[in-house]
Amino acid sequence: MIKIVKAKYIEHKTIRLWFSDQTVGDYDLQLLLDKQTELVIPLQDEGYFKRFFIELGALCWKNGLELSPGNIHNKLKQQGKLQRDLKAA
Repeated sequence: MIKIVKAKYIEHKTIRLWFSDQTVGDYDLQLLLDKQTELVIPLQDEGYFKRFFIELGALCWKNGLELSPGNIHNKLKQQGKLQRDLKAA
């Protein structure tokens, strides 16, 4: 089971994520935010967006939004944005 082990804000709506399988990728959440659902609307505010945290390996915000690490990992892999973390090797 893939988990997020570290996350760092990179730039506008993009977070660099390190996964438990020693891979890393930059996840752009703009497409998710464009959906304008109740849980993602608060993330339009950059200050709120930056207050993400990791809980049980998932990417979370205080309003209850929780993004699956496996789903994010698969999306990054399909987009060719996932690579080995050479520092972890």
